[in-house]
Amino acid sequence: MPLDPDAELMLKVQKGNRLAFEELVVKYQKSVINTIFRSINDPAEAEDLAQNVFVQVWKVRRRYRPTAKFSTWLFTIVRNMCLNEVRRRARHPADSMEKPVTDAAEGAEMRWQLADGSVKSPSEEALRNELHRRIEMALRRLPEQQRTAMMLIRHHNMAYEDIAKVLRCSLAATKSIIHRARQTLRDQIKPYLKP
Repeated sequence: MPLDPDAELMLKVQKGNRLAFEELVVKYQKSVINTIFRSINDPAEAEDLAQNVFVQVWKVRRRYRPTAKFSTWLFTIVRNMCLNEVRRRARHPADSMEKPVTDAAEGAEMRWQLADGSVKSPSEEALRNELHRRIEMALRRLPEQQRTAMMLIRHHNMAYEDIAKVLRCSLAATKSIIHRARQTLRDQIKPYLKP
């Protein structure tokens, strides 16, 4: 079975090829930052942690085995980094520089991420922004495994099998996690949808 192109690049990185490493960083940097941001809600810290993810990729490059897609392996590292940061913040809450997100900040973030030129009127745009803000808030409230699974589906279009590997659980458990997450999101967003 042929390797995915990113796995081939990572095998070059394994041998010390810095250009291949830079190519992977450029390709995945934004996705990694966005995934971390959605877990910790701190843009500056998300960028720092993303750098740490790629430092970790370089450090463990010799242990890489192309048994799954490269993105699955990478997002396993991202997930572990996020879990470690959440635990660190829980142990040392005074160290966290995270500020509560205001509604205005959330709205601005959503417009930046979900801009759509097809909106016809300001009132429709306001309703759409409010719905997206509510979706993001609902996603942040999900338990960690559910939130991670939904982010990998929504933002990285990852297959259930790959998500199971990132979450380190069975395919059946992953399907259950995703089903519960979708049900929770549906229940929380239902009041904001048109009848």
